[in-house]
Amino acid sequence: MHSYIEGIATIFKANANTERAAWSKAYMLHQFEFYGLVTAQRRKLSKTYMQNNPLTSLNEIKVIVKECFNLPEREFQYFAIELMHFNKKLWQPSIIRTIEYCLTKKSWWDSVDHIASECLTDYFKLYPNKIIPITSKWSQSNNIWLQRSSILFQKAFKAKTNTELLSKYILQCSNSKEFFIQKAIGWALREYSKTNAEWVKKFVAIHSLPALSKREALKRITDLVYQ
Repeated sequence: MHSYIEGIATIFKANANTERAAWSKAYMLHQFEFYGLVTAQRRKLSKTYMQNNPLTSLNEIKVIVKECFNLPEREFQYFAIELMHFNKKLWQPSIIRTIEYCLTKKSWWDSVDHIASECLTDYFKLYPNKIIPITSKWSQSNNIWLQRSSILFQKAFKAKTNTELLSKYILQCSNSKEFFIQKAIGWALREYSKTNAEWVKKFVAIHSLPALSKREALKRITDLVYQ
């Protein structure tokens, strides 16, 4: 185990909660092991550790991140994602390969959405010329987590959302029977409705979308109508 991971592992073990670990494992359908740290506690411990133990090599960060994604406890995957984001000043375009590795390794909604919010938004703001070549590949892949990421990466873009891309990726996946794809479509549209509700209403009206996606997309708009 890399010495950097040994350090945070010691901290996680010292703060472990077996009762919460069992609850977390059950909540995640017994796919992962847990130390049982609550999110706010884990984030605080991780941030303090990263601040006190700064890294200066992007290559070393990549090695640490990949090793974390091969460890059984889920907290290591969360730590890896936060480590990448914490060190974004060191990023180079090549970090996307490590991000993609994390999207496709031990994939579940928690890690994939964590990556979308922690890393993808900032990566594509730093390297906008990478958006189309990378996300178009993801959208056309057979991996539902890459497809989900192509739909969700703009959810924090607000007025800067590329609606042409959003439409394209949603429609490419609109026939999917996968719950996590249908949910992603609705979530992406719901988030954009905070910026342009009329665009979302029109999009939902003219396109054939899964019922779940429609409900999620219009949820905020419907709530506003009945307030």
